[in-house]
Amino acid sequence: MSNETQTIMLSALQHYAYCPRQFALIHLEQVWAENYFTAHGNLLHERVDSCDPEQRGNTRYERGVAVNSHQLRITGKLDLLEIEGKPPTRYFPVEYKRGKPKLEDWDKIQLCAQALCLEEMREISIEEGALWYWQVRKREPVLINDALREVTLAAIKATHQLLLSGKTPPPTDKKKRCRACSLADLCEPDAFRHDRSGEYVSAIFAESIENNS
Repeated sequence: MSNETQTIMLSALQHYAYCPRQFALIHLEQVWAENYFTAHGNLLHERVDSCDPEQRGNTRYERGVAVNSHQLRITGKLDLLEIEGKPPTRYFPVEYKRGKPKLEDWDKIQLCAQALCLEEMREISIEEGALWYWQVRKREPVLINDALREVTLAAIKATHQLLLSGKTPPPTDKKKRCRACSLADLCEPDAFRHDRSGEYVSAIFAESIENNS
């Protein structure tokens, strides 16, 4: 499959939002490393996906729901989809996360992308979803508003462009993120930041042009 037609996993959008270099290492260079956090997250999702659908009152709970958007070229699975009403009048996606609520939009972007897939597939409108965090054992409501949609669409576009370029970007300047990343040893962000060879080559090239002008 060429990069021009490649479909991106929903979970990859969270990788990109967290760090474009992490996204490229995983989805472009096919690098991966397991640590406690990723292993615990995988176990959490396996438990969620293994549960059977159920009906409680007027709401049906479906787990491990496969979704995709042909228009945006994204695909993946929903941890939980709540369908309320007969006929269904409200679709409510829920994404499970290992940690705790964040100030950044990393997790919200993944949830919004799920909503975009559902809207395209079922010709509906979704106004809200939720993120359930293991560390605090509670849901965080998320409005699927215009601002989040704009950020999500920008992330989707950027991931496609990065794959098309075939180039792995430098590490983020957020060193705290690097310390929490399972790929830190393979990425070697500090070594990359201290490597000034690129600047040296650029300086030589610029000097050569100046001398020949």
